[in-house]
Amino acid sequence: MPYGFALIVLLATLLLPVAGAGAQPDQGDLSLNARLLAFARNGDEASVRRALEEGAAVNSRNRLGNTALMIFAQKDNLPMVRLLLSKGADVNLANLEKVTPLMAAAYNGDVEMARELMAAGADVSLEDQVFKPAMVYAAANGHTAIVSLLLDAGVDVDRIYHNNLTALMWAAGYGHRETIELLLARGADRGFKDARGKTAADIAREQGYPEIADLLRPEK
Repeated sequence: MPYGFALIVLLATLLLPVAGAGAQPDQGDLSLNARLLAFARNGDEASVRRALEEGAAVNSRNRLGNTALMIFAQKDNLPMVRLLLSKGADVNLANLEKVTPLMAAAYNGDVEMARELMAAGADVSLEDQVFKPAMVYAAANGHTAIVSLLLDAGVDVDRIYHNNLTALMWAAGYGHRETIELLLARGADRGFKDARGKTAADIAREQGYPEIADLLRPEK
């Protein structure tokens, strides 16, 4: 597999809902903050609202570094994400694996969630612990609408990521034709090479997508 492609399997692990809910020790009322996170994990919206009203710290984090905002972003719960943002939740506060709520939305393919988080100031350039930003999450999973949203927000279509991979290469490696066609329409360079000297076409071919490889052959 091409450099970096084996790392995509980490995405599922990085974005799984957490099993624990311990709050950090510098956040005031530990029991109240811990209850907030437990309620969020269980999807108990009424109790989350009540805990916030009682003074729970909105940016409390559990033992894996997840905030209530991250937990509800993982759950694709846009109303609760909006509520937490209105209460001052830090849109860029990452968990211990450096995954942000925007990366969670990109991984899930939740366009409205991604749009809401970006409107609240989500940083599209942040990378997780394996050097993947939201664009890589979206392109590697074939979430074309989110790729488009990120390009509209100013992400360079030919930005070079870890191991010299581009969004086009990530999409090619998983055979996501629609995403590839969008990236090409937005000016992605087919000729870029990764750290091994392979183009997007080469990557598609070695991953078993010959039709995608043909689509990606450099134009003469």
